[in-house]
Amino acid sequence: MTDRNVSGTMPLLLRPWGNVSRLWRSSAYLAIGVPLGMVSFTTVLGLTVLTFSLLITLVLAIPAAWALFVAARILASIDRSRAASLLGLDLVDPVPPLQGRNWFRRLWERVRTRSRWREIANAFLLFPVSLGCWLTTATTWAGSLALLALPLYAGQLPGGTAKFWLFEIGPGPGALATAAVGALGLAAVAPWVTIGAANLQSGMTRLLLGRTSDAEMARLLQKAEEQRSSAVDSAETERRRIERDLHDGAQQRLVALAAELGAAREKLDDDPQAAKVLVAAAHEEAKAALKDIRDLVRGIHPVILEDRGLDAALSAVVARAPVPVALKVRVDPRPAPAVESAAYFIVNEALTNVARHAQATRAEVAIERSGARLVIEVRDDGVGGADASRGTGLQGLRERVDGLGGNLLVVSPDGGPTTISVELPCAS
Repeated sequence: MTDRNVSGTMPLLLRPWGNVSRLWRSSAYLAIGVPLGMVSFTTVLGLTVLTFSLLITLVLAIPAAWALFVAARILASIDRSRAASLLGLDLVDPVPPLQGRNWFRRLWERVRTRSRWREIANAFLLFPVSLGCWLTTATTWAGSLALLALPLYAGQLPGGTAKFWLFEIGPGPGALATAAVGALGLAAVAPWVTIGAANLQSGMTRLLLGRTSDAEMARLLQKAEEQRSSAVDSAETERRRIERDLHDGAQQRLVALAAELGAAREKLDDDPQAAKVLVAAAHEEAKAALKDIRDLVRGIHPVILEDRGLDAALSAVVARAPVPVALKVRVDPRPAPAVESAAYFIVNEALTNVARHAQATRAEVAIERSGARLVIEVRDDGVGGADASRGTGLQGLRERVDGLGGNLLVVSPDGGPTTISVELPCAS
């Protein structure tokens, strides 16, 4: 029988004991909240005071403001993790990854985002709320325990009695009645106070650190729909490419192969020498068809990528590139196969665009795993002017990245250079 079923069959006053694990987790949640709240309050208060005191010199206030928002976000992530691990409260950061091209624009994004200000508010409120919840809970448990044990030590108190405001209770029936009150407190009141305090604190966390507005939810749903559409468009584009390659390449060669073998069969009896020439030509056509099919299969999913990873697979791509390419790959541990495959094709398509349009003399490819993100950067020294809205190549890249919930940024001023930066989620 599960804890949920046990708690459902118990009297209301004793129901918290039907799920002892939840009771302990709630107590741990409250206990951890006090030191976390103290650190959050002092850190954010110090950075806030520093920021406002430096406003007279704006240049110095900007780094302080940056540190304030970053610290608030880190502390909010820790608070979300506390709620998730101890209470099972899954609070996802409602703010998408920053899109600004430089640190000042990313700071301005934080300033304009209400959720980031709520993180600062949470850092300020967490300490007084968590301290009040913990003191209330600890006092209830300790007071109930003291009342329960009162018959054992009442006679040893000064005057031989325990004083409660207007009441004095000594050994005997009064102490036993008080012990009964303490037992009721331990059995019913203290557990409910613990659950209630944890719910109060987690409610504040949910309000300030979770997704609370309908507008935000609508935006997230719209983004998910756009990602789904991008994934479908990318898959359809890939299907059309495979169909086109089969029609223009291997299929045409196989048709020519069949025609040459048919002609050779007709000449086999009358003109063996001509038939031999046709068979030789058909043999060459068969080898060319096999090469087209291998190239097509390599374009779908190269075997070396699955066996040896991105570094080896992209080394082969770089070796075939018409432009000298410097490659640096650091992806330990390896991301999921879908992310790895996407990274391979993103670099492949980006280098194809460099060869076709950039007029570059060299290029650089860097791939690095940073926590739960895979960061890809492709640079070239070409003429620049790349625009995803004007070309199918970059538009295909954007569709592939959006389909995986990633971000793509193209910086390509006229005259160059061009930098394509991609971030893909790769949590494992």
